Amino acid sequence: MAEFRDFIEIAASPETVFEYLTTNEGMTAWMGQYADLDPTPGGRFAVDIAGHPVRGEFLQVEHPSRVVVSWGFAGSEDLPAGTSTVEFRLSRTGVGTRVDLCHSDLPETEVRGHADGWANFLPRLVIAGAGGNAGPDAWLPLAD
Repeated sequence: MAEFRDFIEIAASPETVFEYLTTNEGMTAWMGQYADLDPTPGGRFAVDIAGHPVRGEFLQVEHPSRVVVSWGFAGSEDLPAGTSTVEFRLSRTGVGTRVDLCHSDLPETEVRGHADGWANFLPRLVIAGAGGNAGPDAWLPLAD
């Protein structure tokens, strides 16, 4: 299994950024067209991204510094619901928040597509997390 790592910096407090990872309205401001989140350990994590149903559960929720969810696609044989792990670590900086992302337990065949997706969505989180409007999202997964 492989992992993808990246980080961003957002001009907002960890408390503010945390809301964009744990609320339906916050999540859809930067990723997905639909979210149904229950941010408690064992709680539901459901986000529809470009017509693809990401499904999993919240594994760890530490306000306002860490969110860990299981991640996969309903109906997928390559990455079934809940089979990979996404961790967001939020650290206070002098100008806001650093968000470290680690998407682990990815099959090698899924790394390229997920790297492309995170390259689209993390900059949108920078905008939304700082109070801006990330606008409509036209991202589509890479063709196989």
